[in-house]
Amino acid sequence: MLFRSHASRAALVAAAAVAALVLTSCSTPTSDGGADGAQVPGITDDTITIGTHTPLTGPAAPGYASVSAGALAYFAYVNDNGGVHGRKINYIVKDDGYNPANTQMVVRELVQDDGVFAIFNGLGTPPHTSVVDYLNDSDVPDLFVASGSTTWNEPEQYPNMFPFNPSYVVEGAALGQYANDELPGQTVCFLGQDDDLGGDARIGAEIALGSDGLAHIEEYSTSNADMTAQIGALKGAGCDAVVLAAIPGFVSLALTTAARLAWEPTWLVPSIGADYSVLVDLLGDGGPELLEGFVSAGFLQPAHGDNDWSAFFKQINTDYNSDAPFTGPTFNGMSAAYMFTEALYAAGEQPTRESIVEAIGSGVIVGNGVLPADFTADDHSSYKGVGINVVQDGRQDYDGIAYQLRGETILPIDLDPVPLTGKGIPGS
Repeated sequence: MLFRSHASRAALVAAAAVAALVLTSCSTPTSDGGADGAQVPGITDDTITIGTHTPLTGPAAPGYASVSAGALAYFAYVNDNGGVHGRKINYIVKDDGYNPANTQMVVRELVQDDGVFAIFNGLGTPPHTSVVDYLNDSDVPDLFVASGSTTWNEPEQYPNMFPFNPSYVVEGAALGQYANDELPGQTVCFLGQDDDLGGDARIGAEIALGSDGLAHIEEYSTSNADMTAQIGALKGAGCDAVVLAAIPGFVSLALTTAARLAWEPTWLVPSIGADYSVLVDLLGDGGPELLEGFVSAGFLQPAHGDNDWSAFFKQINTDYNSDAPFTGPTFNGMSAAYMFTEALYAAGEQPTRESIVEAIGSGVIVGNGVLPADFTADDHSSYKGVGINVVQDGRQDYDGIAYQLRGETILPIDLDPVPLTGKGIPGS
């Protein structure tokens, strides 16, 4: 019941955002925006239209429904400040409920009916996996996917696709190495979603801990909101720490189930399911106690930290997002929108689908993370390293520990946060 109440509330907020969006998305733009005079889908002299699929309802809506709202707010700020090379960004958001069948339907609508220039920040591994071949066959740029599956970094097969998140392999390796370095002698186990989220994170953890370093392994499915069997098995196996590769609703479910079974392991969670404010909201009054000591990987600067990006995005949230609750996913959506704006600016005054893909692969895109993004033409992965967050006294922040995965080797590194410059708009 915990999920449904929060999903309903998220759906109401998201519905309002979509209603507002419809008022600004009244036409299907196509024009001769290219430098050679050829038609470029989604481009007019003064607009560029992009779209996304995202879970505004369903099991992943708690937390994630605010990602697209954050992006909409940042794009509104950009548009009020002249857009990019004189073009305003028209962002169409469609709900897929985290259901791949719905994803296929809404993405086809975006491409065939709305004529989008690109799909931007499509959210979720199972949903987005269902449309990658369609987008590739249609030559539609598939930019900054909101997931860490390694599928998004296959430039020979999918030359127009780039992820936003670091891969789950990188995050799993970092969490595994943290357990190895900071939790010596503890029995480390694994619980993961039964798709690339779980599979890739497990691969990463085993890079750090060895093929036999995970003492017990369990999986869950998003179609079954009961983890009693999995949590009971992990407790019975004597696990002291668990790498938990899960989306927020199921992180919350894992923690509450463990508490009901009087079991208190150290949880180590990839960024996709680890935002403190979202988890506290899901967990309710007992959230702060359950989350004390919670360990997670992170690649963006803290949404509620003492940094310029946080202050900047909070002001945008106040001005352009009806001062809605400012969460990590809101910050994430704004950060992805900033990265798209970087790419659009780098694509030139007359952008084409080819020029934006080339711009990203050129390595000029840095984002706003705790490390610069590191795209190349031959390696489409975004962030090669992550920092480690630990919740202490109700505050989630980086503890100075960070790791980078190079091949099969996980190495300690220093954080290198990207500074905010100008008006927070590339080229400003």
